[in-house]
Amino acid sequence: MHADTRTDTDHVVVIGGGIAGLAAAHRLLDGGARVTVLEASDRLGGKLLPGEIAGARVDLGAESMLARRPEAVALAREVGLTDRLRTPATASASIWTRGALRPMPKGHVMGVPGDAAALSGVLSEEGLHRIEQDRDLPRTEVGDDVAVGEYVAERLGREVVDRLIEPLLGGVYAGDAYRISMRSAVPQLFEAARAHTSLTEAVREIQARAAAAQQTGPVFMGIEGGVGRLPLAVADSVRARGGEIVLSAPVTELRRVEGETEGEVAEQESGPQGASASAGPDRRWRVVAGGRVIHTDAVVVAVPAGAAADLLGGESPAAAAELRAVEYASMALITLAYRRSEIALPEGSGFLVPPVDGRTIKASTFASQKWGWIAEEDPDVVVLRTSVGRYGETEVLGREDEALVDVSRHDLREATGLDAAPVATRVTRWNDGLPQYPVGHYARVVRIREHVGKLPGLAVCGAAYDGVGIPACVASANAAVDKLAVDKLKGDNRPAADALIANPVRSPHGGAGE
Repeated sequence: MHADTRTDTDHVVVIGGGIAGLAAAHRLLDGGARVTVLEASDRLGGKLLPGEIAGARVDLGAESMLARRPEAVALAREVGLTDRLRTPATASASIWTRGALRPMPKGHVMGVPGDAAALSGVLSEEGLHRIEQDRDLPRTEVGDDVAVGEYVAERLGREVVDRLIEPLLGGVYAGDAYRISMRSAVPQLFEAARAHTSLTEAVREIQARAAAAQQTGPVFMGIEGGVGRLPLAVADSVRARGGEIVLSAPVTELRRVEGETEGEVAEQESGPQGASASAGPDRRWRVVAGGRVIHTDAVVVAVPAGAAADLLGGESPAAAAELRAVEYASMALITLAYRRSEIALPEGSGFLVPPVDGRTIKASTFASQKWGWIAEEDPDVVVLRTSVGRYGETEVLGREDEALVDVSRHDLREATGLDAAPVATRVTRWNDGLPQYPVGHYARVVRIREHVGKLPGLAVCGAAYDGVGIPACVASANAAVDKLAVDKLKGDNRPAADALIANPVRSPHGGAGE
């Protein structure tokens, strides 16, 4: 039990059963709260989705988590997945550009090199020469925020952005590097750029700090059977400790109430929480979901920005307006299974594709080569994935599934020579799946939290705020639970609340925020 994050509330409702909502529920139970998770759809996990193809277990959503941040791996261990954590079988990848698969450069920070030589082979001689001009250029001010692509292009030239930064950031955000906020997406680079005139010098400082810290261990981690197992394991842990999880329960109303005494509607009183979830004079929130009315002490809203805006519109129009301004990108994943005897792939875990090269797919993962457990389950089957769709692209995502399979096969043939027919295919569409972090996103999140902070017993978390990766979502959940703890202390013990604000708690999941 994390006594230092105890909320001491009787009941907390978590709206949203993705990894952020489930992580929040898990941590709330650690702190002694009773928890009800309400998920609008008929499944848990959000963009983490386990599946299978040709008898092989695979991920149909996100397929790895950053291991250099502790939150996601720590959560996986806490819910019993320690023995199933897996490192990639290969860490080498390629970039398909200028007509060939080329080894992914090393010695860069999200595509930004410490010296031109690091990008040799990917950039032209002209592009490499342009990087070297960085040391002689006058200072480029970054202000409160700046687009990654805009800043890097001014310092190092567009070719660095177009050939390397675009595919790397596109793989994370499905966005446009010339719009993506450096402060939000690459904060360490933003801070270094503020302190240095030369961008390459700033990168070398980041690299020197990393070397001094002697970071060891894998950069990424997976889970045998797929990282889609993580939210299911967290949900099992929540249920095992008395938490309630309700599927197909879209929330239609969220509002503050003072002194209401009615309980849940009669037909729900015999449910898992039953009449014990009824309201007393100290209840502060009314939640309506699928005909069920719950009065609760606190609420965590862990849904995408648009859905959060709909829920908060009545109580915080200012927060809702900011949330509605968050844009999303859609994408699709195409999973293909082949007979091993019919194909020969290049070595490595796959490749990225710069948009400037005019291809349709933006990346391909050689899943059976990247994750040993896939190959072990059926040595005769090889699984690949491709992805299509970036911010602003609509035409490709409007195509039928069969057409997406065809274009994936075409680009795979062009890149690798793969010409065999797959034995099975699956297309998984993630409409509005990835929030965009344009310039000003950091300030928008600050404003959202300021507005939400005025409502005791309410917190928000998820991919729309501090990062789209699994560890960032878990950290966001941790911060939401900490906010509820502070709200409780403000009511019971203001000095203790002030101390907690000044010195945020740390849990085994990670920090109190980003």
